[in-house]
Amino acid sequence: MTKTKVLIIAYYWPPAGGPGVQRWLKFVKYLPEFGIEPVVYVPSNPSYPIIDETLLEEVSNEITILKQPIKEPYKFAGFLSKSKSKTISKGIIPKDKQQSIIDKLLLFVRGNFFIPDARKSWVRPSFRYLDTYISDYNIETVITTGPPHSLHLIGLKLQKSSGVNWIADFRDPWTTIGYHKQLKLTNYAKQKHKALEKEVLQKANQIIVTSEVTKKEFSNITDKPISVITNGYDRNSVGNPPLDKKFTLAHIGSLLSKRNPEVLWKVLKELLEEHADFAKDLELHFIGSVSADVLETLKLYGLSSYVNKHSYVTHNKAIEFQKKSQVLLLIEIDSDETKCIIPGKLFEYMVSNRPILAIGPKDSDVETILKETNTGSYFNYQDHDAIKRTLLNFYKSYKEGNLKSHAIGLQKYSRQALTESLSKLILWEL
Repeated sequence: MTKTKVLIIAYYWPPAGGPGVQRWLKFVKYLPEFGIEPVVYVPSNPSYPIIDETLLEEVSNEITILKQPIKEPYKFAGFLSKSKSKTISKGIIPKDKQQSIIDKLLLFVRGNFFIPDARKSWVRPSFRYLDTYISDYNIETVITTGPPHSLHLIGLKLQKSSGVNWIADFRDPWTTIGYHKQLKLTNYAKQKHKALEKEVLQKANQIIVTSEVTKKEFSNITDKPISVITNGYDRNSVGNPPLDKKFTLAHIGSLLSKRNPEVLWKVLKELLEEHADFAKDLELHFIGSVSADVLETLKLYGLSSYVNKHSYVTHNKAIEFQKKSQVLLLIEIDSDETKCIIPGKLFEYMVSNRPILAIGPKDSDVETILKETNTGSYFNYQDHDAIKRTLLNFYKSYKEGNLKSHAIGLQKYSRQALTESLSKLILWEL
């Protein structure tokens, strides 16, 4: 049976590490099962802030991968400050009071000279290359995935030129993402971002988002069909390691300055003072970047001696940490802008059989999913007493040897099921 060819335009692709690469790596893995042949277009010389060579093993040799060079300003910004340019490329932006002159300069240039983002120079050469490829190979559907949202501009140009069906996938929002306010945008830059966002949303044939909150936001800008396809979990080769002997609370991923749950640190301090056994058993594991602000706050609450820091690890190693930890922490910034953020790790957390303790803004999509799947407890930053009660209950179950989650209805979040939903959108467009 002849498969339908679909061109997928992405920036993050193995050996890139981190959450940005997982979504389309997994879609590409399963699309052939549903009669679709993915053709992937990515940069040949990207500046990925995180590398995970092990993800290359998941890329099938049967997949056509097209590559073209990209010019990225982060390489040139490195002459000013290699560490600062790399930090900003990861999306880690220092607090205003902690920003040096170089920080402010890099942020101003990034926000106002590179609209919509620092990969904008890839748009024109990519369009020229792909416009010919689409014609030569009879491609009928193009999918762009962002951020970086400049990739959607490639889809916009290809649609205008060849009339292809164009699906725009938004892993994160555009102008309402939390860090947007920190880019020191001029009024002109703000309006330019909004205009580009509106044009993409109104011209794409189909829009995909990862959360209901983002769908609601975009519905106020466009009347084009919007589908929610979340991230998910996949089968993995990681076995079930023995659980940690200590009462371990583990956070996987970056713990940045604004993602600093002081209410949790306060609760832990009180539990340490009130329960001698708790003080003997507690361990905190942070896998990924941890800001100096978070470490300083932990020190203030007397928790530094309980902290075990681990730098970035491979994806499989992260899954191992998830499966062996007693409790998994999920922390989000307390703001309206983050209600739509559903971290990719949430779904891997959910199938780890470990209870999740999540803290974030009220009425978030994460809160809805946790309640729906019975995989954890969600709290706001003001829920001191409730957090304390829950941690004590977790600790009691840990001491009794029966601490685990009791998940329900997880199958719809499998990467295979999610890819089936994607395939229906693609074939419907055709």
